[in-house]
Amino acid sequence: MNGLLENLSQIAKQLGLAYAVSCYTASPAPDTYLVFTPLTDSFEIFADNTPGVEIEEARISLFTKTNYLALRDQITKALISARLVITGRRYIGYEADTGFHHYSIDVSSFRACP
Repeated sequence: MNGLLENLSQIAKQLGLAYAVSCYTASPAPDTYLVFTPLTDSFEIFADNTPGVEIEEARISLFTKTNYLALRDQITKALISARLVITGRRYIGYEADTGFHHYSIDVSSFRACP
């Protein structure tokens, strides 16, 4: 079973978007790219001192010089289709020095522990 970052990587590939985990270092950067930042990994629902569910959370940072709204909607649809939980979406701002809009989407995945 894939973890959250693997699922996000597959979605980015399907959408044809460049991506990196934690920091995008390719130069020059493309006009649109994603950065995945792991937020939390936790165990929940304990029985007999054994966790029953693993929860992973990550932030997707969308950087684009084009229409971020269309990309936001495309990514949102793909996340929902992949059965991931969207826990937050927000416009961070326009970065005048780079020309990028920055938008974030927080996602979570749940899976039973082995």
